[in-house]
Amino acid sequence: MTTRRTLTIGLTAALAALTLTIDAADARTRKKAPPVDAAITATQALDPATAAALDAAIAGAHRSDANKARDQFRHPKETLAFFGLKSDMQVLEVNPGAGWFTEVLAPTLREKGQLYVTGGNPNAVGGRQGLSNLLGKFAKDPGVYDKVKFSGAWQAQEQRIQPGSLDMVVTFRNIHNFVYGKVAEQQFKDWYTFLKPGGVLGVEEHRWPEGKPNPLNADGRGNGYMTESEVIALANAAGFQLVGKSEINANPKDTKDYANGVWALPPTLAGGETDKAKYQAIGESDRMVLKFVKPAT
Repeated sequence: MTTRRTLTIGLTAALAALTLTIDAADARTRKKAPPVDAAITATQALDPATAAALDAAIAGAHRSDANKARDQFRHPKETLAFFGLKSDMQVLEVNPGAGWFTEVLAPTLREKGQLYVTGGNPNAVGGRQGLSNLLGKFAKDPGVYDKVKFSGAWQAQEQRIQPGSLDMVVTFRNIHNFVYGKVAEQQFKDWYTFLKPGGVLGVEEHRWPEGKPNPLNADGRGNGYMTESEVIALANAAGFQLVGKSEINANPKDTKDYANGVWALPPTLAGGETDKAKYQAIGESDRMVLKFVKPAT
C-alpha cells in the first residue's frame, strides 16, 4: 500500500491523460440508474476454463511467497468469481500499484482475453520508480505479462481503449485515491464509456462505517477508508447500477481507529515496529466488494 499511496499523490495529470472526451450526445443518452438495495449475492460459478486458468495463475511460480501469503486476506479467486470474470474477456485493471492482482489477471486472460492496465503518474513523487518497478516485473516474466497492454498517454506503447469495447473494469482499493485527487467522478464516467452495455465494474475498497465521521490524518489526505454509500453514489451518478455486494473480504477485527489510517495495517505497517504484532494480528483491512453493471439498454 505504501507504493500505491506514493504513486497516486499526483494521479491527476496521468488520469486526465487517460480520460476520453464524452460528447454532449453521450451525456444526454447516459442513463443514471437510481440507487438499489442490492442483497448480498453469492459468488457465481466459474466456467471450467476460467477456474483452471485462475487456479494456475494463483499457484504460479511468478508470484512471490509474500504475495501468495496475502491470498488469505484478498481471496483473489473468490473476488474475481463474484465479479463474473471469464478468461476470454476484455478487462481493464485501473491503477494496479505493484501489480498484486495483475499477477492473477494477466495469465488468466493471456490466451483468450485481453488485460489492459493503467498506471500511476510517472511524474509524481516516486512515480517513475514505481512505474519502473511495474515494467520490470512485466519484463522479468514475459510468458506471463507479454500481452498486457498499458493505457495512458504518458506510456510510449499506449493502447487507447475504445468506447464500448470492454467486458469488465476492476479497481482494487483505489477509490479513496481518486477522491483525494478530485478525479473520481470523471473516472467513473470514463469506465462507463469504456464498457459495453451489460459490462461489469468491480470495486474493492477499504470500508468505513456508515454515519460515522471520517477524520483526516495529520497530512490532511484522509485515512484511506470510504463508506459503501459514497462509492455507490459515485457509480450511480455515472449511470451504473449496483447488482451485488460480497462480504468475502470483510474483516471484523479492523477497528479503523489508527493514527496512520488504513496504512497502519499489513502489508504497509506504517508505524514500523510500534504495535506491529497488534496490527499483524488484525490482518488486512475490512473491505467492501461491490459489483455494478452498465445497463444494457
